[in-house]
Amino acid sequence: MRSYIYPTAIETAHALIRSLVGMMNDEPGRTFYLAFSGGSTPSLMFDIWANEYKEVTPWPRMRIYWVDERCVPAEDCESNYGTMRRLLLDKVEMPGEYVYPICGANSPEKEAEAYSARVRSTVPLRVDVPVFDVVLLGAGDDGHTSSIFPGQEHLLSSLHPYEASVNPYNGQKRVAMTGSPLFAARRLVFLITGKSKADVVRDMLDSGDTGPAAYVAHHAEDVELFLDTQAAGQ
Repeated sequence: MRSYIYPTAIETAHALIRSLVGMMNDEPGRTFYLAFSGGSTPSLMFDIWANEYKEVTPWPRMRIYWVDERCVPAEDCESNYGTMRRLLLDKVEMPGEYVYPICGANSPEKEAEAYSARVRSTVPLRVDVPVFDVVLLGAGDDGHTSSIFPGQEHLLSSLHPYEASVNPYNGQKRVAMTGSPLFAARRLVFLITGKSKADVVRDMLDSGDTGPAAYVAHHAEDVELFLDTQAAGQ
């Protein structure tokens, strides 16, 4: 596990974008499969990406997927796909055929099954497990990640790439990437900023498998933490 710490959330977002663009430019003949999470920090990154890195990013060689999604229509302000579309994808004219959203308006169980099949048919496989080039994760104050909350650790051992989940605090239904593609990703990147995340980051670095985020951080193949100084404060 490698940690990269920057003074502010904005500088952390810039550093991650530069890292991703550099990775793709280092292999100009490859197509890259990337899965993104939602949340305020990725939203900041999407806005910066659209406004400052549009011209240097190889958009036609990117295939865009989602780590998780709230079960709301794409037009809803809570939709991870809708947020990324408004802040980034529409502004860079990303070809629609290269974007693979989770349909939050569908039944979560049926959509998890359908999206698992879609990912398996379009993302390179290793022993039937989709292998993304990059999976971008956040971490909640409670240690959840990929809409897998404490008490839902069984989703980390699912044989399906995606499963239905539920936010235990408000009952909101979601679709979440499970353990197998998380652990298999070529690069699994946590983007975490803010003082409220300091305890979670400490658990990820120093504790045992104390929650979904810590468990994933300890068991994935190649893990990087992009942090600001507040999140790294512990």
